[in-house]
Amino acid sequence: MNKTAPELRHWRFSRDGDDIAWLTIDCEGESTNTLGEAVITELRDVLVTLEASLPRGLVIMSGKASGFIAGADIREFERYTDAQVVSERIREGHQVFAQLERLECPTIAAVSGFCLGGGYELALCCDYIIAHDMPDTRIGLPEVKLGIFPGLGGTVRLPERIGGLKALEAMLTGRLYRAGQARARGMIDELVGRHGTLRWSARRAVMQKRTARKPSITARLGNTVPARQLLAQVMRKQTSAKANPEHYPAPFKLIENWRVHGGDRKALFEAEAVAVGQLMVSPQAAGLRRVFNLMEQLKGLGKQADFKCRRVHVIGAGVMGGDIAAWCASQGMEVTLQDREMKYIEPAIKRARKLFSRRARTRPAMDAVMARFTPDVDGQGVARADVVIEAIFENVEAKQALFSRIEPMMRPDAVLATNTSAIPLETLATVLQRPDRLIGLHFFNPVAKMPLVEVVHGEGTDKEMVERGNAFCGQINRFPLPVRSSPGFLVNRVLAPYMNEAMEMVIEGVDKEIVDAAALHFGMPMGPIELVDTVGLDVGLSVARNLGAGSDHPVVGMLEKFVERGDLGKKTGAGFYKWSKGKPVRQDPQSDPDIERRARRLLKPFLDECRACSRDGIVDNDDLLDAGIIFGTGFAPFKGGPMHYLASHNSSGAAS
Repeated sequence: MNKTAPELRHWRFSRDGDDIAWLTIDCEGESTNTLGEAVITELRDVLVTLEASLPRGLVIMSGKASGFIAGADIREFERYTDAQVVSERIREGHQVFAQLERLECPTIAAVSGFCLGGGYELALCCDYIIAHDMPDTRIGLPEVKLGIFPGLGGTVRLPERIGGLKALEAMLTGRLYRAGQARARGMIDELVGRHGTLRWSARRAVMQKRTARKPSITARLGNTVPARQLLAQVMRKQTSAKANPEHYPAPFKLIENWRVHGGDRKALFEAEAVAVGQLMVSPQAAGLRRVFNLMEQLKGLGKQADFKCRRVHVIGAGVMGGDIAAWCASQGMEVTLQDREMKYIEPAIKRARKLFSRRARTRPAMDAVMARFTPDVDGQGVARADVVIEAIFENVEAKQALFSRIEPMMRPDAVLATNTSAIPLETLATVLQRPDRLIGLHFFNPVAKMPLVEVVHGEGTDKEMVERGNAFCGQINRFPLPVRSSPGFLVNRVLAPYMNEAMEMVIEGVDKEIVDAAALHFGMPMGPIELVDTVGLDVGLSVARNLGAGSDHPVVGMLEKFVERGDLGKKTGAGFYKWSKGKPVRQDPQSDPDIERRARRLLKPFLDECRACSRDGIVDNDDLLDAGIIFGTGFAPFKGGPMHYLASHNSSGAAS
């Protein structure tokens, strides 16, 4: 039967004794399957063969352990600068996927691991989708995070399958769903348990000619003209609260396409091709693709060392220390948390329970993670830990005294780390017998949301310890950024002049809401005054002092007054803003005719300091600098990073 199959490099094709065709994607020379042009061309050739000699059914599976298909081959996106050429390539993809959809035999997509973007759009062309209910199975359409939206028929087929409301929610958020969540939303049809086999389930589906569930009446009504008009209005409003259409046009174009063409399949396919072609060659999409590539670089740093951390000991149960400990426990590590008395650890336990309850799917899972999170007033965990993290208050003498006490208790091969936000390692390490073992693991607040960790090293730091620090970050699902020890490291050094400029504007009489609005206008996800409150005014004061600002500095004087009266920002409910339910209480800023000028003023010290960090070699190269600033400060992702932005604008620091 295989004699009629075309020559294939990226697929394997066979027909068994029951005349079921098995088509396995296994991209040549790659660890992960993606849908590049060559892969889609080969799929077309296979479908032509099947159309000429229909099998009993077709099953599409993956030959990779990493999953089904992780989406389109993003590397190919960089080839294109002409929107019309991109749209034509998309139309060609539409034709191939339509061949699969029209195939006159049962078609089954059997997925495990990642089934994303174009991979899920391929599955949507099949009559029936089966997913392995494994921890790493994820299903979704995350294209919006790359500045585009689904371009291989997803905007047509997903609303048809689950209704416009659920489909738009999935596409606008780019959320990745676990198998059970996807089944509950109607995105897939059948779950295979962890001990079941996809192949057997797919065979049964072919034999029984299974097809997808029809969408509910409510879902079908959601695609009617009146419903589309209403839902589009609601979706635009919700999306506008999170994204500026000038900075992120893709979600708004997706909503409008569906509103206008949702009742006309042919027109919606064409609108998808045209819009995605235009978006793909936009500067916003280019910037977001760069962010994706930078993220992959950071992930790679976490995979270089052969180091496995099982036990973590954290000293200091304050907000940072307690949340670092809780995060490590949530990622599967055994964690001991130390402080002077149990009363200081109890608030951290309470916060940890909240984190675990959001992440644990079942009561047994919740119990298991709590069992890994152990209060340890006496510090018995130090001797057993693979990684020991100091997270006490920012005081050189206190940290040095702690290091002198715990170093003799530690295993010789254990990593010793400090979470200091600004103190140079060389200063802290003078009391150690082995100063070369000390690294920085600088987490950012809130720990559960901020993806970056600065892995700080000095001139004499053992390279292996740095690599172990990188690997540790990878194991707890965080991006490691190796940075050279110097005051403020990278992120705080860049943020300090930016936040100082913002606070000086407030001192001059500019409303804090207007200052924050100027930053949002540039594309920052949060204004600098809100950021100061979020980080903590006490932390901001400490960083300012460590970076050399004296009490005569107006910003230091203002922060000292806040700290003296106990107004530390978000964590105390009051700072520059009053805080309620975790959000700042703000007045809507008045229309500001000077917003461009204010944005330029705010960002100039930020960008100037990025240049200085590049010159000083704080990180190895400008790509890593851009990655650190994007993931550590939230610098406007669609601009691709500060150094990329400066280079592309040939700018002297002016924001635009």
